[in-house]
Amino acid sequence: MLLGTWNLENLYRPGGPYGPKDKAAYETKLAALAAVITELDPTLLGVQEVGDAEALEDLAGMLGGRWHVTVSRHPDDRGIRVGFLSRSLSRVLADTNGFPGRLLPVQADDEGTTTAHAGRGLLAVEVAVGGVTLKAAVAHLKSKLLSYPGRRFQPRDEGERARCAAYALYRRAAEATALRALADELLAGGGDRDDVAVLGDMNDEVQAATTQILLGPPGSEIGTPGYEHPDRGDAQRLWDVAPLVPAEQRYSRVTSGRRELIDHILVSHRLVHRLTAAGTGLPGDNALRLPSVGTDPGERRGAPGSDHAPVWVRLDS
Repeated sequence: MLLGTWNLENLYRPGGPYGPKDKAAYETKLAALAAVITELDPTLLGVQEVGDAEALEDLAGMLGGRWHVTVSRHPDDRGIRVGFLSRSLSRVLADTNGFPGRLLPVQADDEGTTTAHAGRGLLAVEVAVGGVTLKAAVAHLKSKLLSYPGRRFQPRDEGERARCAAYALYRRAAEATALRALADELLAGGGDRDDVAVLGDMNDEVQAATTQILLGPPGSEIGTPGYEHPDRGDAQRLWDVAPLVPAEQRYSRVTSGRRELIDHILVSHRLVHRLTAAGTGLPGDNALRLPSVGTDPGERRGAPGSDHAPVWVRLDS
């Protein structure tokens, strides 16, 4: 069983303000995405930046065999949302964007506007695969790519840059907390007994504080001495598979020439010890072919493929 996550980068049908300008560019983008998914051959693929639900249906129609499409009902202000492509019919367990109780709204701009919900919905499904019942949640947390009032991507001064970076960090941390709360619901039966995965574009690297929020009790990460020693925290823990990705592939995006692993798969105790492989891009492909992106996302409007690499794990079923 192969489980993956992939940011599809502005998956819109043509003609709108964010997607390809014409049908030819749209079909080229779909063909590039479909070729990767076909070769990856996932059992379940969490996806991000689905601008039009119909576009994900179009993509599914280009894949061999029958695929099931599930999308969140909570898009952001550009219309992008998360979803799943699955070989088997999935059942929606949760589709939410609210912050958990006791977490106060966070500041979002210089005007003092606050928000009490994630910019994009958090979607969880249950799917039966080969005798295994898998519960999986997909998310797309607030970007580190900063935008400013008036649809600017450059600040007026360094004070504005610092403040907007802080607002983005507040939101990403709150969204990570909301995602961890959803993971707690999925782990209610105990991660040592249930197959649970949390995946998506977390917009931060492995050691970032926002990513660490997702792990649960610390001290048992892959590659640490505690990993091979079960304890009472295992029922609530999630393990980030990043250390299992070969070092030369340990990135999923290139920003201003710098490689970053900002897309993650985290799994429960029952799943982590059934992992047989992990990677980015395509299995067996050591050279990721990713563009280097800058501060203006509009520069790649209508570009084929995606500026992210898929991240995947292979599991014994």
